[in-house]
Amino acid sequence: MAQYQHLPIYRLTYELLQQIVKQTKDFPREYKFTLGQQMKNEVIELVVLIYRANSALDKSEPISALLERVQVVELLTRLCKDMRILPTKGYATLVEMTESISKQAHGWKRAVEKK
Repeated sequence: MAQYQHLPIYRLTYELLQQIVKQTKDFPREYKFTLGQQMKNEVIELVVLIYRANSALDKSEPISALLERVQVVELLTRLCKDMRILPTKGYATLVEMTESISKQAHGWKRAVEKK
């Protein structure tokens, strides 16, 4: 078992967390502690799920939960853009990262299911 810190999906998810922290610091006060904090919590949960999936014998359940959480992050990101509290450039960066995480998780899930 590889250490989770060396997994590409972990590194990208950690970068996503850093980006979300940077993006949400400029949110208006009323959204910073609701939408902004929820986004941060969801991405922190993604990191935890990557750890769980990497260390579990049955990886399919944590990977499925990981894919679900990625969808939630994408939804929250879209909501922030639609409400015009997240600039288009920031939205594009976050969407690109979440799509890459989703693709990697789907690939990981397919590899697990083949075994």
